[in-house]
Amino acid sequence: MAAPRSSPVPAPGTALRGDLVAETLELTAVRCTLPHCLTAAGAWALAFPAPGRLTVHAVLRGTVWLTVDGAERPVRLDAGEAAVLPGDRPYTLASGPELPAADAPPPADAPPATDAPPPVDAAAGPFLHAGAAGRDTVTLDARLELDPAAEELLTGALPPVLRLDATTAEAPAVRWLLAQALGELSADRPGASFALDHLAPLLLVQVLRALLAHGGADAHPAGLLRALADERLAPALRLMHGDPARPWTLAELARAAAMSRTSFAQRFKDLAGVPPLAYLRRRRMRLAQHTLRRTDTPLSAIAASLGYGSDSAFSTAFKRATGLSPRHYREAARSAPDFPARG
Repeated sequence: MAAPRSSPVPAPGTALRGDLVAETLELTAVRCTLPHCLTAAGAWALAFPAPGRLTVHAVLRGTVWLTVDGAERPVRLDAGEAAVLPGDRPYTLASGPELPAADAPPPADAPPATDAPPPVDAAAGPFLHAGAAGRDTVTLDARLELDPAAEELLTGALPPVLRLDATTAEAPAVRWLLAQALGELSADRPGASFALDHLAPLLLVQVLRALLAHGGADAHPAGLLRALADERLAPALRLMHGDPARPWTLAELARAAAMSRTSFAQRFKDLAGVPPLAYLRRRRMRLAQHTLRRTDTPLSAIAASLGYGSDSAFSTAFKRATGLSPRHYREAARSAPDFPARG
């Protein structure tokens, strides 16, 4: 593992400057947990507990009925389609919408012996099988572990089920990424963990794109993603992203958005879920966490780059936001490479 480098607080968005979603994603740590392949035939239904993580399903073959606890109705997914679940509710996968479900068993390390060969893009790996012998239905799924910065993009914006039909731009990419993730884990090839570390953020990007394009913004308006994608708020957000150290005032930000202070503050809170200056403070903490995890930049330099007049003021604000002092946060991140962002 390369030694952490010393540098000032990074300036996100250098590759695609102005893409506020991309700049925020640069500060996130996304990990893909063990992907699964489900094969099934005949009549079958499996009940899964709430995964506790963002879950993405793709159907490669056949038809699956997805029922999420608390959702209005079951969702039919045909071959080529995909679905995204927030992960906070139990759900059922079945060959029909009203079949009684059995608890899903733990996955096996190899595909079951049946009378039909598995498809090429799901030939090995952690498997579940349901129903009769055969593979009339084949699905892939993965669960994403998100740090709080990534979770903020989804808060208030993701419906209980986000269905991506085969004609959407995101569905083919989701299927391909899930197949690649399964292949990396099941084949035990050199560099698999590195590949997974890069596939997971790409999968999250497709989820966010799908949410912006098809997620029902009117029904789920509150959330950071909606704010970052809002054209009226974009000029003010670019100011905060471009110079987080500056003590921006509500009047300056409203003027950049060509709105009154009252209208700007109300629109920002309605879309982001937090007031503008609270968002700015949170943004500073995300930048600080990113820098502490990845560099040896002195605390005094981090404090100055984020607009804090002293190390103690920065440390107090950081501990209030994360529960740890900057020094302890850095030590924890160094001792555990998968240490998440907090706060």
